[in-house]
Parts: sequence; structure tokens; C-alpha cells
Amino acid sequence: MKTTLRISFEGKSYDVLVEVLGEEAGPLLTPVPITSASPVALAAARPRAASAAGAKEVVSPLAGKVMAVEVQPGSAVRVGQPLVTLEAMKMNTTITAQAAGVVAAVHVGPGDTVEEGQPLLALQ
Repeated sequence: MKTTLRISFEGKSYDVLVEVLGEEAGPLLTPVPITSASPVALAAARPRAASAAGAKEVVSPLAGKVMAVEVQPGSAVRVGQPLVTLEAMKMNTTITAQAAGVVAAVHVGPGDTVEEGQPLLALQ
């Protein structure tokens, strides 16, 4: 069985695909505080189901401040196109489209503070 887990490291979140071996019941992971730091590439935010209208929410992979919103409702987007730029700990992270579509709604604006997992915009 494969499943996607979200791992938080130094205030950043990473979605990881893991394969569960065996048929053991119980929790997959136990949270463990991480005390040492090492650079890790930040995974882009993945769309998640949001509404009955077929829109998918693009969520923030980390807490930070919105520096720029590159799209507006009605904009057509392609895979890899920049959508939102976030700043966290003096580093900018560009959130890109993981699927082609049309922007149904934008939930944030420049200067807004966002939390990890907070919806940034919706794609149809």
C-alpha cells in the first residue's frame, strides 16, 4: 500500500509518497522533534479537493508572507507556471501549478500571512 504523508521540517512542509510494507495495524509514524538542520528541497504545493464544483485548492506548503500573486480569477495556467510567491525566513518560495487549468478563485493577496496547509487559490 502506498500513501502520501506530510512531513514538517524547520517550519516547512514536504509531501512524501511512502510504501507501507507488511500488514501491521496502527500508526505509521510517531512525531519526533528534529534538532539538526540540513538543506532539503521544498516540494511544490499539491492541489487538493475543495468544492463540489470540481475546483481543487492549491495550499501553502509552509507558513509565511505572500509576496506576489501571479494569477487572477479566470487566468488559464499551465503546469509549472508560477502562481504565488511566499517569503519565509527571508527566503522566497514560488508555488507553481501542478496541473493545467483555470483559476477559479484567489484566496490571498500580497502582504497576507498564511499558515501551512491554508488554501491559496482554487483551480478548475
